[in-house]
This record gives sequence, C-alpha cells and structure tokens, in this order.
Amino acid sequence: MAFLLKGAHAVDPQLNLDAVVDVLIDGREIVEVGDSLDAPKSATVIDAAGKYLVPGLVDMHVHFRDPGFEYKETIESGTRAATHGGFSDVATMPNTDPVTDTGTGVRYQVDRAHAAGLCHVRPIGALTRGQKGEALAEIGDMVMEGAAAFSDDGHGVQSAGMMRTCMDYVSQFDRVAIAHCEDESLTTHGVVNEGRASTRLGMFGWPALGEELEIYRDIELVRLTGCPLHIAHISTKKGLELVKAAKADGLPVTCEVTPHHLFLNEDDITTEYDTNLKMNPPLRLRSDMEALREGIVDGSIDCLVTDHAPHAQHEKDCEWEIAFFGTIGLETSLPLMLTNMVQTGEMSWSRLVEVMAVNPRRILRLAPVRIEAGSKADLTLIDPEKTIEVTEDYFESKSKNSAFLGSTLRGVASDVFVDGRRTLADGVVAR
Repeated sequence: MAFLLKGAHAVDPQLNLDAVVDVLIDGREIVEVGDSLDAPKSATVIDAAGKYLVPGLVDMHVHFRDPGFEYKETIESGTRAATHGGFSDVATMPNTDPVTDTGTGVRYQVDRAHAAGLCHVRPIGALTRGQKGEALAEIGDMVMEGAAAFSDDGHGVQSAGMMRTCMDYVSQFDRVAIAHCEDESLTTHGVVNEGRASTRLGMFGWPALGEELEIYRDIELVRLTGCPLHIAHISTKKGLELVKAAKADGLPVTCEVTPHHLFLNEDDITTEYDTNLKMNPPLRLRSDMEALREGIVDGSIDCLVTDHAPHAQHEKDCEWEIAFFGTIGLETSLPLMLTNMVQTGEMSWSRLVEVMAVNPRRILRLAPVRIEAGSKADLTLIDPEKTIEVTEDYFESKSKNSAFLGSTLRGVASDVFVDGRRTLADGVVAR
C-alpha cells in the first residue's frame, strides 16, 4: 500500500535534515522525499502539516513477560503498547520463564511478534544459562535465530570471571553485552535509595555503590576483552562519570537512561508509599537526576529506554517491601521527553531523534533507517501539540503500573509505519 505524507516537518540528524517535506511510501520503502509531490492514484494521502516525522523510534530495553508471565504482558499486548507509544522497534529482555537462553527461545519471540504484526521485536538473549551466572548460555545459536544483544538483566552477572567469559564469547559475534550493574552483596534487601530516603521512610537502603562498583568492574573487563559494553538504566552521577572516562579512553562503552530516572528522584517518594515508584535501580538523589539530564543532552548518555516493566495489580497494591520492582513506560516515554525537555528548549528535536531512534539501532547492530529514498519505511509521525492525560484507560499495556499516572503531557505519536504498513493511525493502534 502507498502513503503520501504531505507537509511533514522531517528531522533526521543522519542526513542533517530539518525541513518541511512530502514523503512517499510505497511497499516497504520510502520511494521519494521532496516538495509538492504528487500522489499516485493508489496512495492514501495523510495531512502531516504541523507534525514531525522521524525515523521509527526504538526502545532497546523492555520486558514483555512472554513466555511464562503472560498475566502481566504478552508479546501481542506489549507490541500494542509500543506501537501506541510511537515505537517501530523494541528489544525484549530475557528474564522470562523459561529464560530466553536458547535459539528456540529467541525464535519463539520472533514468531510471536510476526504473528502480532505491529512492530519489530528484537530479542535480547541471556548471557548465562537460566540467568544464574554459572554457565554460558547458547550465544551462537541465539545469534543465528536473531538475538540482537545479550544480557542477564534483572540480576547482573555477579562473578567477574563469569562476566569475562561471557564478554570474550559475545565479542566474537559482533554483538554488545548489556550489563545490569548491581552488586547483590551490597543491595540485598534494599528497596529504596540508601541515605536520606531510606532513613526518612524507614526502609532498607540500596546504595549507589552497589551499581557503581559493577560499572567500574565491567568497564575494566572491556579493557581486557575488547567486548562492546552497554550499561543498562544508569542512575547515578558517579556511574555516568565512569562511562564518560571510558569513552574518553576510546573504549566501546555506551549507556542508557530511563524517563523515571530523568524526571523523578527519591524526594518524590512520600509517606503515601506509591509502589509505582519502586524500581530497579531505585530513584536516586536530585543531583543524580540533574546529572543524567545533562548527560542525555550533551551526548554522554547514548539512549533513552523505558525498562518497561509490567506487573499485575496485586503485585503493586501491597506493602512497599514486598511490591515488585518496576514501572511501565512505553506509552509515556515520548510525551515525557517532549513535555519536559524538547518543549522547554533543553533538548533539540535532532538530539531527541538520536537518543530514541539512531543510537539504539547502532548499538543493536540494526540497519539504519533514514528519511530518504530507498530507506526502509519504519517511521514515526508526532503531533507536538496533542495533550494527553495519563490514566489507566490510556494504556494499551496489559498492566497499568505507571510512575506517571495523573500527569498531563503534551506531544504524542499520531502515526507509526513499520515496513510501510500503518500500524498506528491518528493515535489508534491497528486492530
């Protein structure tokens, strides 16, 4: 099917493109970009005046819980949420049941995503068998079935020797090792940032050092192995400084940050004990939050991710100490960035595209998507003026545990194209 997008403000830093253009999509590709294009008879014309067109957004850190925990989220419901949020691609973490640590597990996710037909799912395979940190997972078989990267996210590899073995092996396949940096000997029982928050709220603390020690360790393992390393959900100023130093040394180290660590901090946790604010790693100091905001603007942080972590109501509607860690984020990520950073002038549209579309593809070794003739038609069209109220009814996700419930946000994806198919049309997900 053909589509002609008329008068879209296209932004693509890969091409130094920042202009109002018409874009013709036919089949799986962009066939023409220019001014005053004529629509073929078969084309659907979309008035994109006042909207921004960018390469399809990519979230390289999500949890879809399928297989094993389908009561929280399935690949079908997760891809609906991703599409609603404006994403053409998502990378799924392996802490499912069974753990995605075999080629068969990767193939399951690829096939389920194909059946859903909404967005590209790029499975991330486990580094170790069962994510137990004891034996290497089937890295080679998972690469053959389409694994985009490897991680023991949710746990972290506790043994430095085991992590070295993983990195030695992953480096042979032109893939990145994604590190969940948590020294569990320091974080055991921790449920909130250690310091003022843990004292004020009367709960076990989770020290920043528990994250920073493993960031340091894994960067040093990069020096030893040469394996590309990506630091997941970075949350502290010192952790970011370690990444900056590694980059300055020319090491292949990248990192990501979540919206909740950019826009929330430990002071937002009140004596109401809203368990939607309980996440891993925990909300940190205001100074950490401010450093992360600076980092995503100046290029120190490479990607914005959601760490979309759906949970059922009973897993959150309980005491803080036993509530599950995590917040959903796919459907609020773009609106939060537009409202809090782009529309305030803190971040440019070009930089937004880099952290939400360009850099994640590069890190995951995916083919670039550009707004030019011949490129794959994976595109996101954004209405910067539309206002949304973040309520449970807004979400396509099966779970509703959002840290931003009750927020009013401005700017949202209106349309998504995946392989030239319109999977989101005027804010409505294709049925």
